Amino acid sequence: MLQTSANLIRTPSKRLLLHLYSTPKTLTSVATARDDYFAAIHHVSNIVRRDFYMERTLNKLRITVTPELVFRVLRACSNSPTESLRFFNWARTHPPYVPTSLEFEEIVKILARANNYQTMWSLIRHMTVHHRLSLSPSAVSSVIDAYGLHRHVDQAVQVFNKASLFNCPQNLQLYNALLSALCHSKLFHGAYALIRRMVRKGVTPDKTTYAVLVNAWCSTGKMREAKLFLKEMSDKGFNPPVRGRDLLVEGLLNAGYVESAKGMVRKMIKEGFVPDVGTFNALVETVCKSGEEVQFCVDLYHEVCALGMVPDVNTYKILIPTVSKGGLMDEAFRLLNNFVEDGHRPFPSLYAPVIKALCRRGQFDDAFCFFGDMKAKGHPPNRPLYTMLITMCGRAGKFVEAANYLFEMTETGLVPITRCFDMVTDGLKNCGKHDLAKRVQQLEVNIRGV
Repeated sequence: MLQTSANLIRTPSKRLLLHLYSTPKTLTSVATARDDYFAAIHHVSNIVRRDFYMERTLNKLRITVTPELVFRVLRACSNSPTESLRFFNWARTHPPYVPTSLEFEEIVKILARANNYQTMWSLIRHMTVHHRLSLSPSAVSSVIDAYGLHRHVDQAVQVFNKASLFNCPQNLQLYNALLSALCHSKLFHGAYALIRRMVRKGVTPDKTTYAVLVNAWCSTGKMREAKLFLKEMSDKGFNPPVRGRDLLVEGLLNAGYVESAKGMVRKMIKEGFVPDVGTFNALVETVCKSGEEVQFCVDLYHEVCALGMVPDVNTYKILIPTVSKGGLMDEAFRLLNNFVEDGHRPFPSLYAPVIKALCRRGQFDDAFCFFGDMKAKGHPPNRPLYTMLITMCGRAGKFVEAANYLFEMTETGLVPITRCFDMVTDGLKNCGKHDLAKRVQQLEVNIRGV
């Protein structure tokens, strides 16, 4: 679909447009400017990642290099640090492009994550001197995080102390990044000293500050120290945005102590305390990922709702697919009804698991009826949902229904995948529906131009 003979030109509506010299104009080849734009980004990104002679290939394309193009390509190639740097250096040699802070910070983050510090600092010195660019707190904190993940604590401290050289204030984001670096190396005394410095400088800790240290304590199995830290900060008047128990529960989950976290939540509920909705979501998500104890999550949901917890969208995004996969259809419909009563409109990724579960149980009439209700009451179905429904109908031998959804899908502007056309066409021919099979084949010809 995307060929190497491509033209990238600037247009008033969009800075980048890809003109394809391929098949005759059909429903899909006459793409929108937005689709062409992102196709161009994808094409250039593939060249950067895979072409050994990247610069020569890019020079053959008539590219108007813009800051947005450079940024998007760098972000798409973030796992290829050497190739990303080559592309960034190539872009800098093509006027009228002038690097901005956005691309500069992106390439700095890529090099930092790749542990390529020498090249990163050479680039920073060059860009700050010749282009007068500075690093934002987000970029500096990313560098500190990278040093911390690789256990280079001394270098992380040096970057923190030199933040003023980049015109970057030592704000809460930098403190949290350095605190994380210290905790990664189990330097808890240094972490405490950093928190005391935060207090002296008038920087108020946030949830991340508490969570970093509590998670570090919990990961080493030192619950007592974590509780003492929370109590000490509370005595000093620095209460965390959420209760200390919620932080402890999240710390235990991050450390892998799921049973201990479940026990603490049960104890909170028995004492009449309502867990934070974020803490509840984290616990339920961790338990659901194991594929076990689905009933435990459902019971816990009803208990905390009875105590006054207000579920959010993420709560339903975790629970509804899980209970549907577990075969608890009544509970799935009950949760979906609660979601609607809370004032939300169901979206495809939320009601698709329910439809799939009904199809797997052989309840196709219920699935079709439910799908019709969701089209009327929820957000419009998307391409993956239609693909799943057509596939499930095909597996059950309901090829006429699959064909109907195929036509309905195209009427809404969605393009079915080739596998769906092949499956429906072959199934209709096998069951003697040759006229309908010809209509499906003609539809594919009209769409794909083949």
